[in-house]
Amino acid sequence: MKTKSNDSISQGLLDSINHIKKFKDFKSLQNETHQILQVLQRIGCLESELKTIKKYNDSIYIAKYHVGPKYTYIKIFYSNEDFTKKELFSYSDKITESYFILPFENLETTLKGLNLDKTKNGNTFARVFLNNIKVFDSKTLTANINLRNGSKRTIDQILIKGYDKFPKQFIKYYLGIKKGMNLNNSELIRKNSELNSLRFVTATKPPEILFKKDSTTVYLYLRKVKNNNFDGILGFSSGEENQGLTFNGYINLELNNNLNYGEQFLLNYKADGNDQENFRAKLSIPYLFKTPFGIETELKIFKRDSTFLTSNQFAKINYQINTKSRTHIGYKSYQSNNLRKESLIDLFVEDYNSKFLLTGYSFTNNQNNNLFPIKSLFQLNFEIGTKNYSSIKESQLRVETKLIYIFNLNLKNSIFLKNHSKLLNSDTFLTNELYQFGGIKSIRGFNENSIDASFYSVLNTEYRYQFNNSLYLHSILDIAYFENQNIALREKLYSFGFGIGLQTKQGILKFGIANGNTENQYFNFSNTKIHVSITSKF
Repeated sequence: MKTKSNDSISQGLLDSINHIKKFKDFKSLQNETHQILQVLQRIGCLESELKTIKKYNDSIYIAKYHVGPKYTYIKIFYSNEDFTKKELFSYSDKITESYFILPFENLETTLKGLNLDKTKNGNTFARVFLNNIKVFDSKTLTANINLRNGSKRTIDQILIKGYDKFPKQFIKYYLGIKKGMNLNNSELIRKNSELNSLRFVTATKPPEILFKKDSTTVYLYLRKVKNNNFDGILGFSSGEENQGLTFNGYINLELNNNLNYGEQFLLNYKADGNDQENFRAKLSIPYLFKTPFGIETELKIFKRDSTFLTSNQFAKINYQINTKSRTHIGYKSYQSNNLRKESLIDLFVEDYNSKFLLTGYSFTNNQNNNLFPIKSLFQLNFEIGTKNYSSIKESQLRVETKLIYIFNLNLKNSIFLKNHSKLLNSDTFLTNELYQFGGIKSIRGFNENSIDASFYSVLNTEYRYQFNNSLYLHSILDIAYFENQNIALREKLYSFGFGIGLQTKQGILKFGIANGNTENQYFNFSNTKIHVSITSKF
């Protein structure tokens, strides 16, 4: 198909419009000619007309248009009862008390935007339209903008289809959708998509709304997703001293929403057969008795060879402030024992126990990405209490912060930043109360929990390239600073390398290679560590 206009100037404007030129049938060609006319009118040629469609030969048709004058601006008069200057500033920078001016090509998006603004507060059937359109001069039109208000709607009922046992308190407290709130369709769609970040449920399609004369019902279409995770390697070896059996390897088990309460149970065990063992069990139950309050309990046990064993446990109550923020308060205790018969004062290892009051705040902003579900995160935790050892009692403060942010450069490229810091403030320090860090979950390129610190701060950075929804490659550049008050040590650490992540139907495989060094240490290939994480879903 070819297009022609009534003069050379109009022909240039017509030629600037990209359009389809080949068609399978005449009806498709007709549809395209009407699309071209709509484009002409949207850019300001309101008086344009499609005159004829003539067959030139067996394969070519010519569509002839009359392209009218092109109007560049439109001056729109408004009522202060329907629109405020604050609303209009989002769309125009030329506003008076009675009118605003737009480039004509922005008119359609402006009307759609204003219409959307008016429907956000429950005025679902509001309509914004123009009338009294007139020519002001050769480049400008004038018009009046009007608002037709519909009946204001609030949500009267929320029904879930597809997952009948879904814990409905998540709708109210996690999404913030509840009975009696003003109906906002675009906000409803956005919040519905946030359910995917829970990972044990997915929205199968956008929500639907049933309007009746005296009620409004929202339908959410959900499907339960299995989101239990397991990975582990467990081995046995003969003990060097007593020829007994020792465990080595690790087990990670995560059970999510099996009882349809949104609950989570974690069980972790890790041992290298010689130096250290870690055990962790954690249970969290959100929205108890259909309230914004939840509970969380945890037990941790850490054993270092035959030197000491430290356990800590906490119980806390969480309160959901809004869909992204929550706070907590609770109680935590530590107990540690010297496992050797002789005194280890020279190693700063002694029996002790401590008790703390917990409080903290967390903010989590999720994104719809299976590989990287968290867009940003901020956590701040305080432990305020006392430590008792050798008939000595002293006050202590523990502070922990965690920050995560992903800069999404485009669909495939992103930059990941994470900072995790911990501080122990005390008059005296024991080795068996210090923090342990190092390894795949802190600074890569170092052995797991091989570094003792009274304070540490680790910055993890990654440049990520995502090939598709299941495969990505990333760089590794980690920097850390730590202090050990027992031995007056202050040191900087760094590591670099690369990694790869692969998501399969069975789970996620993460493989990384990193070389870790201290500040004044030259590169040594023997410091290279391989980190492998395999998580199976069931």
